[in-house]
Amino acid sequence: MGIQNSSTAYISQIIALQREFFRSGATLDVEFRKEMLRRLLVGLHKWEKPLAEALWSDLHKSYEEAYMTEFGILYEEIRNHIKHLSSWIKPRRVAGSLKTFPSRSKVMSEPLGNTLIIAPWNYPVQLLINPLIGAISAGCTAILKPSPYTPNVARALEEMVADIFDEEYVAVVQGNREVNRFLLDQRFDLIFFTGSPVLGREVMTAAAKNLTPVVLELGGKSPCIVDRDADIKVVAKRIAWGKSLNAGQTCIAPDYLLVHAEVKESFVEELQKAFTALLGHSPREAKHFVRIVSDRAFDRLIGYLDNGTIRFGGEYNREERFIAPTLLESVSPDAPVMQEEIFGPIFPLLTFTDMEEVIKFVTEREKPLAFYYFGRKSRGEEILRHVSSGGACINDVIMHIANENTPFGGVGNSGMGAYHGKESFDAFSHRKSVLSTTTCIDPPFRYMPYRLFSLIKKLM
Repeated sequence: MGIQNSSTAYISQIIALQREFFRSGATLDVEFRKEMLRRLLVGLHKWEKPLAEALWSDLHKSYEEAYMTEFGILYEEIRNHIKHLSSWIKPRRVAGSLKTFPSRSKVMSEPLGNTLIIAPWNYPVQLLINPLIGAISAGCTAILKPSPYTPNVARALEEMVADIFDEEYVAVVQGNREVNRFLLDQRFDLIFFTGSPVLGREVMTAAAKNLTPVVLELGGKSPCIVDRDADIKVVAKRIAWGKSLNAGQTCIAPDYLLVHAEVKESFVEELQKAFTALLGHSPREAKHFVRIVSDRAFDRLIGYLDNGTIRFGGEYNREERFIAPTLLESVSPDAPVMQEEIFGPIFPLLTFTDMEEVIKFVTEREKPLAFYYFGRKSRGEEILRHVSSGGACINDVIMHIANENTPFGGVGNSGMGAYHGKESFDAFSHRKSVLSTTTCIDPPFRYMPYRLFSLIKKLM
């Protein structure tokens, strides 16, 4: 059963309630924010089982994978905010200058206000609640919009949020793109959107009408480079895991392979072994292999199979929306599979002989959300100086997102803004400069007719 659209009257009512609640100043107190974070932590534990069952129903996502990629990340994030919020919220003294003598300056963080968080379907719990943690921490209210493509998860999230929070503070609204359009026509103090670059442009266009700031977590084609001196067996295992996770439906999944020609055959052999070790000889029967989210997404992915020669994999079942991990060779750089973010378990492989080829190939395309290099660390660091990406790993994939002490975000076509840890607090805050001046001293230099101008010019 699909999701019913929330009515425009209900959405308008919630927006009005949240504006009034924010204006009351109830969210400003740090102890209130901590209590709300603690309440969210308890609520997530309470609702973990229903949410896990919904994830299995919508995506065939196992509990183990759900815990690693959804719940576990959220528990750690909430605890991190509770632990550090008191220090993050303190005004920060900054040095003064001769120009502002005898004043003192500080920077204080204030909540942006009423926010809208729109989440995708691929990690429907984590990517809705993780930004919410930042909103609560910063002292904002939030309207949450889950994806209708995972309807069981969306309903469970709505029930969970209603169980934890009053709707004047945090509320869930449901629906399709018509609801999105109505929401985007309203005035918010921040819109946090996770999704495709195409929809990201629509969000930014709508936000511009109200000069609303945005955080856009998008995606793109994240390259995976395998150099000739890489540890092929370990490399293959890590890459296979990164592509198998959520069946490749991950914004930072390795999208395509650029493998040094000298190690191509040995790498392909090890990659096939690695997929088998992870998922068995029949991935369709594997407990830990997610299904494709919709018939439309399935049909798009199957269309890519004609874009090259299938080296291994290629099996699929439309009724179950199952696609086996598939390696494509003899792929043209101009083929559709090399133009669009794949977002599935299909892996095009190209070869190179010179790293300049790789740098040219990657930098001529849109900036990716992630960049992965396997080989000598020193060479990887040198390549990263020439390639712009949202984040990167040397000799690993995906795992840079796991450290809550580092920012996660895109650049260019892959997004703008960042979050996780303090970055989430900052994303939902305005950093306000405050200058305090004594009235006991009143230097005359700034007043007309500027009699001390020659002295001031020397000092400035």
